[in-house]
Amino acid sequence: MDDAAAPLPGIVITGASGRMGRMLVRTVAESDRARLVGCLERPGHPWIGRDVGEAMGGSALGVTVTDDALEAFARAQAVIDFTAPEATVEFAGLAAQARAVHVIGTTGLEAGHLAAIAAAARHAVVVRAGNMSLGVNLLVQLTQKVAAALDADFDIEIVEAHHRHKVDAPSGTALMLGEAAAAGRGIALEEMTDSGRDGITGLRDRGRIGFAAVRGGDIVGEHDVIFAGEGERVILRHVATDRAIFARGALKAALWGQDRKPGEYTMLDVLGL
Repeated sequence: MDDAAAPLPGIVITGASGRMGRMLVRTVAESDRARLVGCLERPGHPWIGRDVGEAMGGSALGVTVTDDALEAFARAQAVIDFTAPEATVEFAGLAAQARAVHVIGTTGLEAGHLAAIAAAARHAVVVRAGNMSLGVNLLVQLTQKVAAALDADFDIEIVEAHHRHKVDAPSGTALMLGEAAAAGRGIALEEMTDSGRDGITGLRDRGRIGFAAVRGGDIVGEHDVIFAGEGERVILRHVATDRAIFARGALKAALWGQDRKPGEYTMLDVLGL
C-alpha cells in the first residue's frame, strides 16, 4: 500500500466543550491530514452521548462525546489535550498504554505532574509546550539570545495578559519565556523568580526575573519580555489574536509525532528550531 492510500492519523480531543476543545475539534475535523475519531468530556457532562458537531451547534460530525478515555484512546494515533493538570496526568498514562502521541497544551503543571508525564514518555511520544504557536516559539529563542547578550545590568520583566477565564498565573508561555531568559543568563529560574509584588517590596534584586499577569475580557494572549537598562529598554513582544494558531500548532505536533521514538519533545523540536 502506498503512502497516499494509508489511513489518516486518528485524533482524540480531550475537554471538547472548552474554548480550546471546540477550536481543536473544528481544526481536526476540517483537516485533510487527520481524522477526528474521539471527543472526551468529564463524567456527567451534558455533552456525553451527543454528536460533538451538534453539541457545538453545528452539523453532525459522526463522533459521539464520551467519558471513557481508555476506549477512545484505543482508536487513536494521537491525543490533543488542553485540560487540567490532574486530568492530563491520567491521560498521559492512558495515551502511553495506547502508544498514541500525547500533545499537551495544559498549563499549571507542577513537579509531580511533570514527573508522571516524563514516566509516560518512556513508552510513547509526548509533545508538551506552554504555547503551540510558531511566533511564540521564535520569541522563546530570541529571549534566550538577548538574555545571553545583555548582562544583569538589564532587568528582565515578563508581562502577560489573558482572558478573564484563565485560572493559572503566570501563564505557561510566560514560564517558557522565563526559562529561556534564565538559560541565556546561565541561572536557575526557580531560584531567581520575582512575582506577586504587593505593598512595600523593597528594591528590585539584581539579576532576578520578574513576572506580572493581567486578566480581563477576551484577551487571547499577549506576552512582553522587557530588558530594562539604564537609559534604554529592549522589548520583545508577541500578540495572539486568534486561538486557532494554537490549534493548528497542536495538530502539527500530533502529525509530527507519528513514527517518532518514545520521549518528551517540545514545539521547538516540532518546528525544527
